[in-house]
Amino acid sequence: MTDGLNRWLSHSGMGKIQETSALGGGCINKTSVLKLSSGKKLIAKQHPHPPSNMFPSEAIGLSALSKETSLRIPKVIHVEESFLLLEDLGQGRPLSNFWQQLALGLAELHSMPKPEYGFTMDNYCGSSAQINTRTEDGFQFFSEFRIINMARQCLDKHLLSADTMNHLEYVGSRLTDWIPKQKPVLIHGDLWSGNVHCDENGDPALIDPASYWGWAEAELAMTLLFGGFPEDFYGCYEEHGNMDTQWRERADLYNLYHLLNHLLLFGESYLGQIESTLNRFAPRH
Repeated sequence: MTDGLNRWLSHSGMGKIQETSALGGGCINKTSVLKLSSGKKLIAKQHPHPPSNMFPSEAIGLSALSKETSLRIPKVIHVEESFLLLEDLGQGRPLSNFWQQLALGLAELHSMPKPEYGFTMDNYCGSSAQINTRTEDGFQFFSEFRIINMARQCLDKHLLSADTMNHLEYVGSRLTDWIPKQKPVLIHGDLWSGNVHCDENGDPALIDPASYWGWAEAELAMTLLFGGFPEDFYGCYEEHGNMDTQWRERADLYNLYHLLNHLLLFGESYLGQIESTLNRFAPRH
């Protein structure tokens, strides 16, 4: 798995790998800190058999984020099909205003509207293909390319019943009943605490994106899914971001996408949350 990586390091003049330290937290790729003979440190993400274009699409997402937010984003050093080399941001203790900094950086990112939904290319959320076909209709985009596309994959693997699939299709067709119109903006796309990094200076950085042009409310909803962020974050974001204060009431709808993805990747333990959301927004009769 490291042949291509070693070859590139040798040809680039960065030196040989002297020490490798595994980084925890990821369940899809092997992520390590590389200490090189040149004295440099890099982050390497590797996969023996990665899905097509997984690392190149992540590199494009990181580059897109770096152009539109003052939050720190790791620089892409080099990318190939089997590995991604990134700047090492170090690891520090969060400053007292860590979460406010994160909120301000996201509000900044979400303040720049895009002409359409989707992205420059398809990419991945975890190891699941994320379809980013461009469209001007945000409701169609989220219904078709987020909820229904993921649900069909779950159905094909017998992780959903036909009745639940019908219910998901019904909810997808009625998103305008609950979700207000919003302009598309660039979002991180997989924003939970594990993808918020504290750099060596104690400042927030964003890692492991699944970026696309979508709804800022969907970004904020994802932050609630696995324990949530401190209230300082939400208070600061709502003060500085152009966000409807009722966004939390719709968060479960947006998170259907991520719950379906986790159902696909990790199994039926996520099915109860999906059913609960469906029954809340469109109870079966």
